[in-house]
Amino acid sequence: MQKAKTDKGTVRSRVLLVEDDPNLSIVIQDYLELEHFETVLARDGEDGLAAFHRERFDLVILDVMLPRKDGFHVAEEIRRANDRIPLIFLTARSMNEDRIRGFKAGGDDYITKPFSTEELSLRIKAILKRSITNQLTPPDKESSSYKIGNYTFDFENMRLSIGNKERSLTRKEAALLRILCIYKNRLLAREVALKSVWGDDDYFIGRSMDVFITKLRKYLSEDPDISINNVHGTGFKLEVREPAD
Repeated sequence: MQKAKTDKGTVRSRVLLVEDDPNLSIVIQDYLELEHFETVLARDGEDGLAAFHRERFDLVILDVMLPRKDGFHVAEEIRRANDRIPLIFLTARSMNEDRIRGFKAGGDDYITKPFSTEELSLRIKAILKRSITNQLTPPDKESSSYKIGNYTFDFENMRLSIGNKERSLTRKEAALLRILCIYKNRLLAREVALKSVWGDDDYFIGRSMDVFITKLRKYLSEDPDISINNVHGTGFKLEVREPAD
C-alpha cells in the first residue's frame, strides 16, 4: 500500500500505532491525522505485528504493556524484519531498566505517559527527518563510472554502453540510474530516490519516476542478469546476478 496524499498531493508518512488504551489511542490517532500522518491503529501486539507485515509504514509507535505480546517483543520481531524503520515506545513506567530494554530492543525514542500530543508529533517529525537524512547518505562511495553486469555507465557524460552500442541518457535518467547503482542489490526507498533526483516526494512526481524506471529497464534489457524490481509499496532494487566462479 502506498502513502496517502494530502489535499495538495504531497505524500503523507504512514504511522503504525499499537496501543490498547481505547481513549488514548483515539486521541493520538486523531491528532496525528490532523498533523497529516496517515495512522493505522492496532489494539494488541499480535495485531500490530500482523499489520506491520501486511502493510508498509514509515514509523511505528508501540505501547510497552500490550495484550498478547508486549511492545519489547514486538519491537524485536520488527527489527528482525526491518532494521531501519524508526520505533517509538510509549509507557506509563519511567524505570531506567525499561528504557534500557527499549533501546536494546531497537527503539529510537522512549516517551513516558502522560505526554502531550504536540510533543509526540514533534518527536515523530524529528525522527522521520533524521531517518530520511540517513537514507540519503549512500551506503557506498559515489563514483562517476559504474559497471552494471555487461553494461558500463558513465554518469559524468550520461552515457550507457554495452559492447559497441552506446546510449545517451537524459539528466534525470542518469541521476536515477546512478542512485540505483549506489544501492545495487540493496533496497532503494522511493522517498530516497525522489528526494535525491527530484528534491521532493510529491505523489505526482512519484508517478513520473515510475515512467523513468520503465525506461531504464528497457535500456538494460540486453543483459538477462540485470533487473530493476519493485519492492511493493517500499521502493526498488537494482539486482545484478554475478557470474558463478
